[in-house]
This record gives sequence, C-alpha cells and structure tokens, in this order.
Amino acid sequence: MKIIEGGVCAVEGILAGGSRKGKYGLGILYTGKSTATAVFTSNNIKAEPLKLTMKNLKDGKLSAIIANSGNANCFTGPEGMEDAQRMVELAAEGLSIPEDRVAVASTGVIGRKMPMNIIEPLTQKVLGNLENSPRGSRRFAEAIMTTDTFPKEFAVEFKLEDGSTARIGGVAKGSGMIAPNMATMLSFITTDVKASPSQLKEALRTAVDETFNMLIVDGDESTNDMVILAATGKSGKIDDNFQEALNLTCKELAKMIAKDGEGATKYMEVKVLNAKSQKDAKRAARAVAGSTLVKTALFGADPNWGRIIAAIGYSGAAIKEEKISIILEGENRKIDLIRAGEIIASGDSEELKIARDLMKEDKIRIIIDLATGEYTAKAYGCDLTYDYVKINAEYTT
Repeated sequence: MKIIEGGVCAVEGILAGGSRKGKYGLGILYTGKSTATAVFTSNNIKAEPLKLTMKNLKDGKLSAIIANSGNANCFTGPEGMEDAQRMVELAAEGLSIPEDRVAVASTGVIGRKMPMNIIEPLTQKVLGNLENSPRGSRRFAEAIMTTDTFPKEFAVEFKLEDGSTARIGGVAKGSGMIAPNMATMLSFITTDVKASPSQLKEALRTAVDETFNMLIVDGDESTNDMVILAATGKSGKIDDNFQEALNLTCKELAKMIAKDGEGATKYMEVKVLNAKSQKDAKRAARAVAGSTLVKTALFGADPNWGRIIAAIGYSGAAIKEEKISIILEGENRKIDLIRAGEIIASGDSEELKIARDLMKEDKIRIIIDLATGEYTAKAYGCDLTYDYVKINAEYTT
C-alpha cells in the first residue's frame, strides 16, 4: 500500500473543482456512472440537502456531488428544499446527467436562507473548471471549508487480491460540532474498484465505525453530516485489501479533523486495551476523548489522571479498579500514571514531573489497559482552548 497525491482525483476519471466568494464556497465532484453508498448523521434534525441526498442515493447510483459551505440550509423548510433541488438541477444541467444521480451537501450556519444569488454563479464558474488533477481535488477541499484551517485530503494506491492495482481518494471538512454517530463532518471518497452498492455500504459502515464514529472535538452533533463513497468500477473487484485501504483513508481523514479542531493546539489519541467487549473498548475510549475536563487538562499540560479515571468510570464499560493501567505517551517517550490499580505519578514523584513535561507536546496518546478481556479501540480528539470559546462565541448561529 502506497500513499499518493491527488485526493479524490487520484482515481482516474474523477473530476473536481471549487471556488469561493467571501464566506461562501462551492465545490463539484463528478464521478461518472458510479455505484455509491453513504452514511448520514443520526441527528433527528436533518438538513434539506441531506434529505434530498438520502432520496437520490437510494438505488446506489451516483454521477456527481455538489457541496457548498457558509450555509447549512437546515431548518429552512420547503424553500430550503427548493434551493437544494435547484443546486441539483444546476449540476445535472451542467454535466448532462440525470438529477437523481446528483448528491447535494451543505455546511455552515443553520436556519439561514440560502444565498442562491451567490451559489448559482459559483456553480457555473466551477462547472467550467473541473479537472482530474491534484489541483482539482484541492480546490474542491478548500471550497467546502468553514472554520477549518487547512484542506483535508488523502489518497492511497494498493493491490487487490486479483493482482490489479486500485486507488482510493478522499477529502473531508470539519473542525467543530464533532461527535460520534456520525462524526460531525462532510467526507467524500472515491475509488475505482468494482462493487455493488450493498458491498460498498458494508465496507463504508465498517470503516466509519472504527474512524469517524470514534472522533470527538466538542461533543456537538451536526445536522448535515455525511460520508459518501463512490466507485467507478474501472479496476478489480472489492476485497479485504480494499477494506484495509478504506479503513486507512477514513482514519487519516478523521485524524486531520481532530488535529484541526476549532482553536485546538494539541492532538489526542485514546487507545483502550484488553476491554471485556468491543462495545466496552469503544465506550471507554470515547468517554475519555470526549471529556471536557480531559480536554482542558490537555490544553493546560496538566497530567490530571483523575479526570481520565472518572471518564472511564462513567463510560459504562466493565471495569475493575485494581486492574486499570494508564500510560501517557508522547513522540519519543512514555510514562506510567497508574499501573494495575497502583498510583505511580503523584505528589513529588519523578513520574509526575515527566508527565507534566510530556503533556507540553502537541501530540499525546493516552493508553488505557482495562485488563478485563481482549478487545481494543481507538478514539481521536483534541484539546479544548480559549480560542474554541472565542471562535464559537463569534460564529453566527
């Protein structure tokens, strides 16, 4: 498996482009005659474009995605649905494809009327500049950014079991309103494998459960989340090697979102080992990664392991106090905080001094051994800073 450039355009035949005007952006992704599947937010309030995309993807066929940033087109009623439908019409007309083969996505402020006087000219501009190139993918990724500080792209080339070479490329946006069940974000993934919609659905669900659904920035869950996977069918048949490559793609995109959390200065990975069940491993990892107190301790470089213990305790995972171990790991070193229920880092201990220094690094891993079974899980997150409050206090909602 080899990491390559190109984002969504790493896959042959995929065209992409994007443009911005002020706080608004518009991106278009052309996938040709593709099979497709998607995972959507579990929030009971769903944005109008998401509802339309759910309808259009029911038969597992896709030719294009049109996405805008700056306005969520959520809680906008019939007029909002008309605007989402108009975006679909514009893409379909410009690409000469059926309207029911177009997915539409929006991200931004909730409850505001769509600025179609800006969206329509942007759409026409982007339709005239689609390309299969790293530049096309980058322009698309930049167009869908809101409070993101950098575009998020990843692509990989790998061998299928039949010997053919295949590719997967993806882009994502997200830095705030990030919580599991779908991790709050947009992500669009392309591949050239041959697969039925049901095969793609199973593969995407598996990947999302281990990556995007284990991502927490602030605990808020959006109304617009979606991950779409489109396959052109120009390479070999879907297999376990594809699943491995898809898992990696989703994991790397999820990590980029965690690193770009609003106002974040540190990236956090929580790894739970030897849990009684897979559900317990995920519960504990999510609880720690999502704890406001753990996040603020991370920001303050405070190795307050009591907050980690508390989060494990309320996670619902089966635990035995006398068996729990917690390790703090940085780039080139690690230190025990608790070992099999025994407190190691406390008071004036050398371990606590090392832990304090280690917490100043910008990438921290918290390793938790529950010693109650054999299951493992990872969750991804970041610190919670003054800037997070500032960004969201000033962001119009």
